[in-house]
Amino acid sequence: MFGPFERMVAGRYLHARRGERFVSVIAIFSLVGIALGVATLIIVMSVMNGFKADLLGRILGLNGDLSVFGVTRTISDYDDVAARVRRVPGVVSAAPLVESQVLLNSGSYNAGGLVRGMTRADLLALHEVSDNLVAGSVDDFGGDDTIIVGTTLAERAGLTVGGRLTLVSPQGAATAFGTMPRVRAYRVVGIFDAGVNDYNASYVFLPLHAAQVYFQLPGQVTQVQVMTRDAENVGPIRQAIEKVMDGNVRVMDWTQSNNAFFGAVQVEQNVMFLILTLIILVAAFNVISSLIMMVKDKSADIAVLRTLGATRGAIMRIFLMCGASVGVTGTFAGTGLGIVFCLNIEHIRQLLQRITGTNLFNPEVYYLEHLPARLIWSQVIEVIVMALVLSLLATLYPSWRAAKTDPVEALRHE
Repeated sequence: MFGPFERMVAGRYLHARRGERFVSVIAIFSLVGIALGVATLIIVMSVMNGFKADLLGRILGLNGDLSVFGVTRTISDYDDVAARVRRVPGVVSAAPLVESQVLLNSGSYNAGGLVRGMTRADLLALHEVSDNLVAGSVDDFGGDDTIIVGTTLAERAGLTVGGRLTLVSPQGAATAFGTMPRVRAYRVVGIFDAGVNDYNASYVFLPLHAAQVYFQLPGQVTQVQVMTRDAENVGPIRQAIEKVMDGNVRVMDWTQSNNAFFGAVQVEQNVMFLILTLIILVAAFNVISSLIMMVKDKSADIAVLRTLGATRGAIMRIFLMCGASVGVTGTFAGTGLGIVFCLNIEHIRQLLQRITGTNLFNPEVYYLEHLPARLIWSQVIEVIVMALVLSLLATLYPSWRAAKTDPVEALRHE
């Protein structure tokens, strides 16, 4: 489609000569605009993908893919329920646990928290906790007075391994003076870092028997936490569990319990994609303006080429190549910049924090303690194709106007 003649003339037009620097500068700004637009879109989409994937992995790592609840408040035959759930295809583990909210107290520190009572074996299988202990050991997790807490809670309450944390539950014993809350102190045997600030600040773990004693649930649990092989496809597994249990339990998967949160993240991701696409669109308009100015500047050259026998199609292809060169170069330069930035985004964040002296990613606001980025190559390809299409469309009108140039009128005005 593009012969040697068109390539030669387009190459000469792209190399500015004396007196033509202004048009070349506009073309350079168009190229930079497309590159920055593509890079920004790739970076933002990768960060949002990483945020969603990292947050999903950590939430499911602690909360499980599914939760099995009793028809009433508790489950009495939880060993049998867990055994039957484990036999369902796709289920990796089923851990009975006691879960309830309490007030956490240590000295002058008071805050709400969530207690989870589970066996040592199930806690070892909960890798978000057992593999991320920063102090203490799971081996000491047992008896009726041991507890494992998160790093944020430990820092705020001044706790270390061997310290005491007091739990206060409003579900106490009824007396003549009203309901008296249950209060008991536990010895800290481990401190974990789950990577999510909210969990580090509010989740504490008790041995299952200790939790049953504290919450007055002898031989009972509040739920069975289920892990699956494919968290993205829990619907069929949830239906299979309900069928195996003959409808005697309530099953809730993570898409139901966190639907509003992850739905908001998905909507925000789509909106950001549309907004940042406008950056590339604006850069494409810059390509149009630079090509129109080039056509005006080269009107005499176009007239000479036409009189020498160049067809309208050849003239159109010349300016298509000029605009496409800017668009293609800007697109791939921006893609490379965006990929390099995403692969080193955490190092860049730390460098900027040292230079500015500010915290650019507060874990108390963004749930996570580092800036994640996940490149999805299908999305990168979509961005490249979109940028190339917009750039090529931007060259059509100026190229068509160049091909419609009348040699006689152009030379007369010249």
